[in-house]
Amino acid sequence: MPLSRRIRPRRAAALASVTALTFVVSTSAGTGHPTARSTAAGAGPVAPARGAVLGPCMITGGHAIQLSEGVPTGTGYSRSTGTVRALTLMVDFSDAPGPGKALDRFHEFFPKTRQWFRTASYGRLDYRPETPIPDWLRMPKPFKAYGIERGAPFDSGYRNLVQDIVSAADPKVDFREYDFLNVLMTPNAGPSALDTVLSVTFAGNTEAPVADGVPVANASFVYSRQDDGSGSYARTGYRVLPHENGHVFGLPDLYTQAGGGAVGHWDIMSEDWGANNDLLGWHKWKLGWLDASQVGCTSRHGTTAYTLTPLERAGGPKMVFVPLSGRTGYAVEVRTRAGNDEAVCRPGVLIYKVDANVDTGMGPVKVYDSRRDSGGCTRSPNVHAELSDAPFTPGEAFKDPKRGIRITVVGREASGSYRVVVTRR
Repeated sequence: MPLSRRIRPRRAAALASVTALTFVVSTSAGTGHPTARSTAAGAGPVAPARGAVLGPCMITGGHAIQLSEGVPTGTGYSRSTGTVRALTLMVDFSDAPGPGKALDRFHEFFPKTRQWFRTASYGRLDYRPETPIPDWLRMPKPFKAYGIERGAPFDSGYRNLVQDIVSAADPKVDFREYDFLNVLMTPNAGPSALDTVLSVTFAGNTEAPVADGVPVANASFVYSRQDDGSGSYARTGYRVLPHENGHVFGLPDLYTQAGGGAVGHWDIMSEDWGANNDLLGWHKWKLGWLDASQVGCTSRHGTTAYTLTPLERAGGPKMVFVPLSGRTGYAVEVRTRAGNDEAVCRPGVLIYKVDANVDTGMGPVKVYDSRRDSGGCTRSPNVHAELSDAPFTPGEAFKDPKRGIRITVVGREASGSYRVVVTRR
């Protein structure tokens, strides 16, 4: 099957407004015991510290943007640091009975998803999937009765489905103990992922049904299996779940209707098929996985030199941001073949534009290709090849003459760090 057929353009997650008051569950620091609290801010990702230096780089989107790349992340999403408990239910239907044991479905995604988040967050996110109901949770209606289709909003179909899940699980589940919900559908419900991708997340959903006094506001649904027949599913098929959970933490889709052509395989919110890949440094900052000391902000005129350590390595300076306005700017980071980035075939300095005023699924991030029209360097299946050799290497520079910005890679150290010079005229 041609590569272009395998990478299916995914749809933007159906995300409801997050402006209303929500009742959330958080974990008390030091105790590990869940405590309920009512707040307008939610229990979302830790907001990066705002100071005189980083302030100009904390871009924001307009009120009409559904899910923004702005910093800090909006309200209503799940926490992305510390211990996070994910209620994970395996669901089937009378017209799509679960094949085999429900825990076999669970093990398609765990412990791999937990390990992926541990690596991506440098250990700052302790993701704990919990399955208080180890068997298939049978819904009271056939799957077809819910009318679930690609692109379905949180209409009567999903509202009824979530309510039925809550009713079926409630006798054995205290929803107050969890930060968000994973629903692993029996894979024979709906079409193959090669035909259409039904997997979706509803995040910050103020219209969600209430269970045990809390709304099921953050929920990821995974259907079918992202299996292209290449034999890699056992190793890579789980990655749809960390992508969907990225929405639970407030991250937008980076693919567009044309697929992963804007970002390629440089972020799991762009491509979650094929070989493993990490998150962009911008996303790690949004999620609270990078400290203020690890982010440089070049907002003033002049020339500034930086030494950046590879994003996949814990510690050290990780990203430089060059703001263009209060909405957008250029991000600079180092990507190598390590950690979650197994498909990197040309290590170097990745440069991309972040626009907080562009909505999810519309291309809020654009990676700049240092070798345009080269065809790329990867041959991994389900990886956007053209952008695989996008990173800049020593002696190469990114230029924006209109804004008087030049980002030059001046060298690579034996440790694997790269030296970068940013000039603003």
